[in-house]
Amino acid sequence: MRKKVTVVGAGNVGATAAMRIAEKELADVVLVDVLEGIPAGKALDLAEAAPVERHDSRITGCTGDYSAAAGSDIVIITAGIPRKPGMSRDELLLTNMKIMEGVVREVAAVAPEAILIIVSNPLDAMCHVAYETSGFPKARVMGMAGVLDSARCAAFIAMELDVSVENIHAFVLGSHGDAMVPVPRYTTVAGVPVTELMSTDRINAIVERTKNGGAEIVNLLKTGSAYYAPASAAVEMAEAILKDRKKILPCATLLEGEYGISGLFVGVPVKLGARGIEKVIEVSLNDDEKKALHRSADAVRGLVEAMRRLRG
Repeated sequence: MRKKVTVVGAGNVGATAAMRIAEKELADVVLVDVLEGIPAGKALDLAEAAPVERHDSRITGCTGDYSAAAGSDIVIITAGIPRKPGMSRDELLLTNMKIMEGVVREVAAVAPEAILIIVSNPLDAMCHVAYETSGFPKARVMGMAGVLDSARCAAFIAMELDVSVENIHAFVLGSHGDAMVPVPRYTTVAGVPVTELMSTDRINAIVERTKNGGAEIVNLLKTGSAYYAPASAAVEMAEAILKDRKKILPCATLLEGEYGISGLFVGVPVKLGARGIEKVIEVSLNDDEKKALHRSADAVRGLVEAMRRLRG
């Protein structure tokens, strides 16, 4: 039977993810959005590229109708709005929370065995919404953040050292945003710790650039935000699941005591396979790294508490 991935949100991230899934021939793709004609138009455009790209993935676009998503193996959710001028953080949180709740209810009704990959921001908080709304086991709800943040860190290291990105394995923990925790001690270049190849000052500069990676792109674009790298990160997660690769990737997952954190979605390394998150990988952290990770978890806790307050 052919695999199926539904992508909710046909904006730049969602459409790019759909394109990469199709071109890798990982699955047939269903693209869903609330905007009339947009998902169907982008799906048709992608289908017309298939003879050039030489793939036979089927691509379908639907407006507000989730019936085509029935039986999806994976659902990647990118739906949500960016913060607008004059909008408070609470207003943004409440708006995206309601969007996520509506999407997940629709998805759970037609694809009750699907694995959910959350891309919408604020990512860690939206994972909580998806988990609570779907009723899915925690292994089948995860957030895409650590893969993106690690990729950004690796890209900056490759630029600095003038080496192949394939040589680099970056290690980033925590929430998606200013409170993320890059860990240079576990970041390697062809197996060599980056701490042996770069000065502390240069490492610290790359850590800060990684933390501000999304903002740097927003500032350059002026309008809009990053989408190529976020889409690639979500697709890497989907590929690990669809191919049962047992790949170790950093993902937002619900922790239940690991790293001394409970009841929160926080980015940590996990094993991704056909059943979703098959294992949380715990590594030894020094005192400073532990404190940074717990500060990151506190940032997620603040968002979760804000959502509860907004719900009344």
